[in-house]
Amino acid sequence: MTGPVIKSLLDTDMYKLTMYAAVLQNMPDAEVIYKYTNRSSHMTFNKEAIEWLEQEVRVLGDLKFGKDEIEYLKTAIPYLPDEFLKYISNGQPKICPSDQISLSTEPADAPERYHIKIQVKGLWRDTILYEIPLLSLISEAYFKFVDTDWTYENQEERAYQKAKKLIENDINFSEFGSRRRRSLEAQDLVLKGIIKAVEETGEKGRKCFAGTSNVLFAKKYGVKPVGTVAHEWMMGVASVTKDYVNANKLAMDYWIKTFGPENAGLALTDTFGTDNFLKTFIPPYSDYYAGVRQDSGDPVQYAKKIAHHYFDVLKYPRFSKLICFSDSLNPEKAIQYSQAAHDCGLKATFGIGTNFTNDFHSSEDSVKVSEPLNIVIKLLEVNGNPAIKISDNMGKNMGDPRTVRRVKEELGYIERTWAGDNEAHRWAS
Repeated sequence: MTGPVIKSLLDTDMYKLTMYAAVLQNMPDAEVIYKYTNRSSHMTFNKEAIEWLEQEVRVLGDLKFGKDEIEYLKTAIPYLPDEFLKYISNGQPKICPSDQISLSTEPADAPERYHIKIQVKGLWRDTILYEIPLLSLISEAYFKFVDTDWTYENQEERAYQKAKKLIENDINFSEFGSRRRRSLEAQDLVLKGIIKAVEETGEKGRKCFAGTSNVLFAKKYGVKPVGTVAHEWMMGVASVTKDYVNANKLAMDYWIKTFGPENAGLALTDTFGTDNFLKTFIPPYSDYYAGVRQDSGDPVQYAKKIAHHYFDVLKYPRFSKLICFSDSLNPEKAIQYSQAAHDCGLKATFGIGTNFTNDFHSSEDSVKVSEPLNIVIKLLEVNGNPAIKISDNMGKNMGDPRTVRRVKEELGYIERTWAGDNEAHRWAS
């Protein structure tokens, strides 16, 4: 491939665009700082990877939404507000990496190896689209220059076999792998493999495959762009208002105001602990939202908790609500959790990311795993206030420790761990 890796602002997850629209409408003047974290901190970078990354980040400043891309968004995501579409038609957002992105390094323990440090700073509306390109470029840099003992051989076939297995087991799924993909080419091969399986299985395949979170690939392959909302939205609302007791409610209010109750989608419950979220998740919010997304903690226990809330407390009919699992999935886990959801009376769907787009083995040893990076970019501050995340398991908690402690006490948060809570080696097995 020639030229920059990121050639379009559509090369991002759909929920970045919906959150962008919500930020523009509700908090257009909010100023933010994002911070990059490598949870797999034993995986460090060499000089070549860093130099390549710096060049790729610089050219992000050349990107704007094209007319054809905006026309595509009007039909593919029809509930995006007209004001937002007009705004991005006028050359927005103001992307200027030299002013907004601070990229530095510090020496790691190994010779000629470095840890990367990244901060993004600016107006929320101007910087919100950096996250996915930056993460995907960091991952691509690592596997282009550091861990190079792998090939693309059989990647399309591997994705095809995974999709076929999911379809054979009647699993509804989407591809969620942009942020930690091995490369742009790897994600392209994955989509080709999935679509091949869908086409071969006909109506059943089309029913099972919900689409991809990557808007560029959705456009390229004529599939549906899919997405919910990210923790970023709830974190930002809480940080601006400093009202953690009502943050989830306020975040839902703003979201519904922006897109309408019929487009509320799926609720993300674990930004400040699911137990806290469910106190607010009552009618009319539980009516508006089609279901919930699970992204931390024990998935089976989570499904039981959600089912109890929907069916025992709120008295909804069984199988009237949806649960989307999205935390470190593979086909085998999806099949297991699908059964668990069904047993609870919930319809299930699955967002499978890294296992699709960064599932590689050594080119010399087919058993040895070439382990993906576990990297995130999260809000650090909004309007000078700390932004925090208090997940359903400790490994995903983030932000100013004093604020985390204070909010945990304020919300009556109960700390939990579970067997899958290993953020340093998320996909190693």
